[in-house]
Amino acid sequence: MVKLNRIYTRTGDHGETGLVDGSRVAKSAARMRAIGDVDEANSAIGIALLHVTDASQRAMLGRIQNELFDLGADLATPGEDFAPGEMSLRIVPAQVERLEQEIDALNEALPPLRSFILPGGEPAAAHVHLARAIVRRAEREAVAAAAENLLNPQALAYVNRLSDHLFVLARVISAAAGGDVLWQPGATR
Repeated sequence: MVKLNRIYTRTGDHGETGLVDGSRVAKSAARMRAIGDVDEANSAIGIALLHVTDASQRAMLGRIQNELFDLGADLATPGEDFAPGEMSLRIVPAQVERLEQEIDALNEALPPLRSFILPGGEPAAAHVHLARAIVRRAEREAVAAAAENLLNPQALAYVNRLSDHLFVLARVISAAAGGDVLWQPGATR
């Protein structure tokens, strides 16, 4: 259990922050940018939840928010052992598989894509699209971090699958409100 008595520590005043093992890295490191983007995505999902009314969709997003904290902890844990333990949170295959199952279930009722989709429409869908775009950035930063550090392959798979999940969820929300907002190539020429 996390217990914080003091919010500020002053240990990051010189541009470094601590990882789970106590080592220090630059706040500008790719690993830390990925963790920051995961945190931003979690916040965007929190805003989306202000607009999502469907109970099953809310439950999915609630699980994802919790798992994004797990993902951040995973990314902040150096090492070569990716097995979860008492002192190390790691993304596991079952979490990636659950996202895949939810994507498949959500996608069943949707018509095939005929065009690219503009992120917008109904407020809940627009916020989920924003979260998806932030997750895509988190994935790019995680891939950059993986080029410099050994990262859990399941963490990389999770963040990749999550953006797909949020895309399909935004389409489901849009479908309930009249359909996707489609890109019209060259419409303003």
